[in-house]
Amino acid sequence: MGKEMRISPKHAMEVCRAIRNMRLVAAREYLQAVIAKKKAVPFRRHRKKLAHRRAIPSWDAGQYPVKAAGAILEILENAEANAKYKGLDPEKLRIVHASAQKGIVIPGFKPRAFARTTSFNKPTTNVEIIAREAA
Repeated sequence: MGKEMRISPKHAMEVCRAIRNMRLVAAREYLQAVIAKKKAVPFRRHRKKLAHRRAIPSWDAGQYPVKAAGAILEILENAEANAKYKGLDPEKLRIVHASAQKGIVIPGFKPRAFARTTSFNKPTTNVEIIAREAA
C-alpha cells in the first residue's frame, strides 16, 4: 500500500485499472514499458480531450502517466519482496485488487499581483494492491 503519494489520483486510477488481474511479472513489464513510453495506458473514465493512441487495442484514448506508473511500480516491487519474505513464488502471483483513491490535499498558494494570492493545492493519492498466488 502506498499512502499520501504525490501523484495524480486520476492517473493512478487508470493505471490500477490497467494492471488489475495481471500477473505480477507482466504488470511490472507493462509499467516499465509505460515509463519508457512504449505502451500507453487506456483512459476509460478520465478521457476528456485526450489524444488517440494507435498502440491500444480495442480502445482509442490513452496517455503515458510516467510519474504514476513509477510510483505504482515501487508498490509492486514492495509486494514482490513481501511475497518472497512470506515464502510465496513471485512468478505465480496475480494482482487481484488494485485501486487508487484521493488522499488529503496539501494546501498551497501562488502569489499574484496587487498583494493577492491564488490557491495552488497539491493532490495526494492512496494506492492499494493485493496480490494472491494463483495455481
